[in-house]
Amino acid sequence: MLKKGKFFLAALLTCLLLGNTFGSVAVKAAGTSDSQAAQTVETMSKANEYKAFWFSYYDYDAYRAKYKKKNASTFKKYFTKVVKKGKNLGMNCIIVHVRPFGDAMYKSKYFPWSKCISGKQGKNPGFDPLKIMISVAHANGMKIEAWINPYRVAAGSTNYSRLSSKNPARKWHNNKKTRRNVLAYQGSLYYNPAKAQVRELIVNGVKEIVQNYDVDGIHMDDYFYPTFNSSNVNSAFDAKEYRASTMGKHKSSIVAFRRQQVNTLVKVIHSAVKATKPNVTFGISPAGNIDNLTSRYSYYVDINKWLNSSDYVDYICPQIYWGFKHPYAKFDRVTKRWMKAAKSKKVKVYIGIAVYRAGHNTGASSSERREWRSDANVLKKQVQYARKKGCDGFAFFDYQDLKSKTSARAVKNLKKVLKR
Repeated sequence: MLKKGKFFLAALLTCLLLGNTFGSVAVKAAGTSDSQAAQTVETMSKANEYKAFWFSYYDYDAYRAKYKKKNASTFKKYFTKVVKKGKNLGMNCIIVHVRPFGDAMYKSKYFPWSKCISGKQGKNPGFDPLKIMISVAHANGMKIEAWINPYRVAAGSTNYSRLSSKNPARKWHNNKKTRRNVLAYQGSLYYNPAKAQVRELIVNGVKEIVQNYDVDGIHMDDYFYPTFNSSNVNSAFDAKEYRASTMGKHKSSIVAFRRQQVNTLVKVIHSAVKATKPNVTFGISPAGNIDNLTSRYSYYVDINKWLNSSDYVDYICPQIYWGFKHPYAKFDRVTKRWMKAAKSKKVKVYIGIAVYRAGHNTGASSSERREWRSDANVLKKQVQYARKKGCDGFAFFDYQDLKSKTSARAVKNLKKVLKR
């Protein structure tokens, strides 16, 4: 993806992660002792430390832009370079996007082929990307996880005609009885979390991957419910289903209702994965701001329950995409809070780190912008600090930035602590 597009995405992501309530974020200004210690203490990696990087849908765009001939041979060549880059940096796992927009980077009986690999949704690319990626990753001694976005159907468009005729979202929309299985909200399309048919589709899609492919894990990120506000939180999106539900009739809050929809999906996916292949992991990478995750306006992620139960996930990987110098969400304070929240130790905690910021003039204050722009050790320090606090591993966003010239100095120093 073009850098301009990526930074638009990054800016949008930052807004969603932090929301517009900096003053209420329960991440207080940090002292300097912990971050300074992270700069000097060389913490060693654990023997089984998780060191992953994301390979997102716009990394497929980069493949399509690079090769005139798009076939199994060129894709294998491209992905082999991806894996070798990760291995050279000390990574041991790659998280590959296989369902970014209600579609598939693999042969599916539930979802259409993704436009990100073929150029048009529903068009067969002539090869199976996931099969090739698994083969290449395992041949190079690297684990591979299949990354899905469960509810997202289309971003920036509500035009159903742009979807493949085989897309279940389009089929449901064309049938009056199932039309509310898909919802339009703020210019995008989502599967309705409150519909049992939607949950069944998502779970069947996960089972299909685990049954048919030798993946090491299933991974979901932070795209759950969209963000509401005080004027529409009780009336928008799935409010109709809430009012008709037992919870609605008994005056339980819509917040509790929405949280239950997400909890039910996550728990059923975890059970389905373990019933199919017990050794396959299931993890989620939520937004890094715990206050937003637990607010009444967005996500509806019951993070404290997930962190302290063995029934939902095997790991949580919060996206802590801020520097030590952020005015409110300082990396050390946020990381410390997450580690404290996982008090039962039933779930592993990995830390998501923003490689895409390294070397760029980005941040919420002049000091944070200077940190990301000028401190070539920023990524290294974040790893060292999180290790010191007992995290179980890391995931780095994303592949394109691990090989970019802009982030090269920071990545070079990151390598020194990953290869240990």
